[in-house]
Amino acid sequence: MRLSVRFSASLVALAALALCFGTRAQAQSTAAPTTGNGTYIAADPLANVRYDNRYDLSLGMAYDHMKAGANVLQGANLGGLDLSASYWFAKHWGVEGSGRTYLGTSGAGQSNHSSIDGPFVREFFFTAGPEWLGPHNKHGDLVAHLLLGGANFDSHLGAGHTPQEANFYYNQTAPAAIIGGHMDLNRSAHWVFRITPDAVMTHYSTADVPKVSQYDVNFAISVGIEYKFKRKR
Repeated sequence: MRLSVRFSASLVALAALALCFGTRAQAQSTAAPTTGNGTYIAADPLANVRYDNRYDLSLGMAYDHMKAGANVLQGANLGGLDLSASYWFAKHWGVEGSGRTYLGTSGAGQSNHSSIDGPFVREFFFTAGPEWLGPHNKHGDLVAHLLLGGANFDSHLGAGHTPQEANFYYNQTAPAAIIGGHMDLNRSAHWVFRITPDAVMTHYSTADVPKVSQYDVNFAISVGIEYKFKRKR
């Protein structure tokens, strides 16, 4: 009887020891896969986006539609570059300067007697004016601007031809205005993807007598990048 009791007690002790060892081994085997994996740290590239920079600079590929003459039915689709810079003196208000150059071909007036077809024309804008920072968060913003200045028109018709032969405006610098703004998508604290749609107004003249001038309103857009400098207000 004592042998049976001792044997039973030994079995209980052995079972308890096996259970304890199995539990410890399971704990070690469960913890092993996580050993050496490190800690996952979420990085937010937009965490340091602030709208307190003093300066920014943007460069984009640009498109502009224009009429090369008062009586030219076919518009000109021009491509070029848009370079703009801003100085912010308050959170919502700043001053922007913009230089834009466009080049492309244009249709000629129907009454041209020199068989001029598809000549190159160039348009260059130099403008400046106020801009206003609208709705914004760390992901992006909307900016409105009103830029005033001038536009320089130049037609490349070749030697011996004048702009009047193609019913073009004469080569000149005239008043211009740009109304629109920027749509920005922040990629980091300093780099921004920028889209700039605008309405472009020009007031070109012809050299005909009596002199004819005309207001034209056309569409322009540019797509590019902006860089916000570190210096703060």
